[in-house]
Amino acid sequence: MGKKKLIFLIVFLVLITSIVISSKSWLFKAIYTTYLQGYTSAYIEDFKYFPKNIIENDKHQKWYTSANYNLAKSPEYINKVHNDLETVAYLIIVNDSIIHEQYWDGFSENSLSNSFSMSKSWISTLIGIAIKDGHIKSTSQKVCDILPQFNRGSNCQITVQDLLTMSSGLDWNESYYNPIGQTAESYYGNNLKKLVFSLKSIEEPGEIFRYNSACTQLLTYIIEETTNKTVSEYASEKLWKPMGAKHPALWNKDREDGDEKGFCCINSNARDFARLGKLYLNFGNWNGLQILDSIYIKNAIKPADLQSINGGPNKNYGYQFWLTEYKNNSIYYARGLWGQYTICIPEKNMIIVRLGRKDGKELENGHFNDLFLYIDASMEIISS
Repeated sequence: MGKKKLIFLIVFLVLITSIVISSKSWLFKAIYTTYLQGYTSAYIEDFKYFPKNIIENDKHQKWYTSANYNLAKSPEYINKVHNDLETVAYLIIVNDSIIHEQYWDGFSENSLSNSFSMSKSWISTLIGIAIKDGHIKSTSQKVCDILPQFNRGSNCQITVQDLLTMSSGLDWNESYYNPIGQTAESYYGNNLKKLVFSLKSIEEPGEIFRYNSACTQLLTYIIEETTNKTVSEYASEKLWKPMGAKHPALWNKDREDGDEKGFCCINSNARDFARLGKLYLNFGNWNGLQILDSIYIKNAIKPADLQSINGGPNKNYGYQFWLTEYKNNSIYYARGLWGQYTICIPEKNMIIVRLGRKDGKELENGHFNDLFLYIDASMEIISS
């Protein structure tokens, strides 16, 4: 055996032994799903390696197509962005009509792609519907009233609203670069309930905004507990079917008999992801059907009254939606890892969906620079 092969074997055996000793057996899943498939992290097509539930659809309601569909030429700078960041879908809808649509790398309007954290906005929507349906009393209801197994110490002070606004104060570290951290375990592990229910509140709930995927996962369990349905079943009944999604979607789970990973991992396509944008732009009304209360939407898309981690007031987050002001437009959007976006611009009655493999540079204000490039390009395209 050559020296290099011997060194590789020793390193491999040490790695395997370390995983076994640490009881982090989910790392085997992570290694198989990423490195053994030629990737170094999660990616938009990795859903096929996880158990999943189906979000069933029904009768398809087509999007209108603008008379100017794909007539406008894309600005050169956005073409470079698409190339550099490996965009696979770019969709612009104005006044409920598709005006521009592009796909790359074999993707199409029917291709499944991982939403990553865009699913947080869908979970928030299901919470609002569960309140409208009377399953949840209000956003001020205590989490432990619904999930008694979570009742320990100051956890009993956390409300549904604290989870919606990412101000639970739970001891969670949202790190995407720690291969053995909580975020990695939540994505690749097979016992989310054990992981999330073991958390404790270490800050006063309802005070400080700290982005925290465990908050969304607790909201997922609240939906399950109060509706007696999986979130996939509830999403199918309340969203996918009434909004006329073209295709069934997949929602990844932690294990075959487990729960959906609500903090991430709806797998769908650009056109069906855009339906959430239309629902919010129309304040919960879908072609005459009031799916979601308009008051809930108003609260969801305004900054929660919290402090940011930098000490100033929170300006960027509502109920699992990101918020910003840009060029005299109030913008709210769902965002997922590697630059998955569903962007709503009410002043233009515009929805932008971008799906891809890489994101831009994170700015000091918590947004990413590519967000504003997609918005600028969309504005130019619709005004051409």
